[in-house]
Amino acid sequence: MSTEENPQGTPEDTPSETPEETPAQAAEASKPEQTGRQRLAAGLWPPRFSRAQLVVALLLFVLGLGLAIQVRSTSDNSALRGARQEDLVRILDELDDRTQRLEDEKTRLESQRSELESSSDQAEEARKQTLEKERQLGILAGTVAAQGPGITLTVTDGAGSVESDMLLDAIQELRAAGAEAIQVNDVRVVADSYFSGGDGDIEVDGKKIDAPYRFKVIGKPEDLEPALNIPGGVVQTLEKEQATATVTRSNKIVVDALRPAERPDYARSSSQ
Repeated sequence: MSTEENPQGTPEDTPSETPEETPAQAAEASKPEQTGRQRLAAGLWPPRFSRAQLVVALLLFVLGLGLAIQVRSTSDNSALRGARQEDLVRILDELDDRTQRLEDEKTRLESQRSELESSSDQAEEARKQTLEKERQLGILAGTVAAQGPGITLTVTDGAGSVESDMLLDAIQELRAAGAEAIQVNDVRVVADSYFSGGDGDIEVDGKKIDAPYRFKVIGKPEDLEPALNIPGGVVQTLEKEQATATVTRSNKIVVDALRPAERPDYARSSSQ
C-alpha cells in the first residue's frame, strides 16, 4: 500500500520528533564533568549558616575572649610573679608571724571573755544572795510582808481579865517553837516589841489593841500548836482567867502589818 493511499499513516510509519534543547541545558551539557574534590569544595564554600548557628558562634567567641582577658589580667597583676626565692621565704615568714599574733590575740580575748562571764556570774549570784538576805532581814525586822504555813490563835476576853503579860507569854512560847513572823491584830511583833496595860486596855509597842486578840503566826504548825496546848501552858492559863483560846492550823498565813524601816543614828556596818 502506498502512502498516497493512506495519507494519515500509522504510528510506525510516522517519524518521531526530537525535543529541542534549551540554552541552559546546552551550557550545562557543555561543561566538563567535575571531580570529587571539586564537588566537596563547592559544597563547603561559600558557607551556609543558619541564624541559630551564628548566635552560638558569637557567644562562644565572647566567652573565649573573656577567659583570655581574665587569664592575662591575673598573670599581670600577680604580686608573686617573678618574685625571687628570698622574697617568697620572707613573705611566708611574715604570714606565719601574723597568724601567730592573731592566734595570741584570740587566746587573750577568749580569756577575757571567760573572766567577764565568771565575774558576771559571781556578781549575779552575789546580787541574788543579797536580795535573799535583805528579804529575810526584812521579815525579821517587820519591814516586808510575809506568808507561809502557820497557825491563828484567837483569844476572846469577855470578862476583861486578860493581862498584857499573858499575851507576852504567848509570844515567847511561839518564838521558842520556831515562829518566824507574828502579827497581833494590826501590829507587827518584832524582836524589840513590848506589851503593856491590862483589864481590857492593852497596848503593843504603844498601840492599843482590842479583844478579841488575834495572833497570826508563820511557822511549822506541827510545832506551834503543841507549844500553846502543853499542860500549864498558854491555853490553860487563859482559860483559868475565863478567856477562850482557839488555835487553828492553816497552809497559808499572811502577815502584812509593817513597821517603818528606821535608820540607826550611831550604828554602822563594820564592813564599810
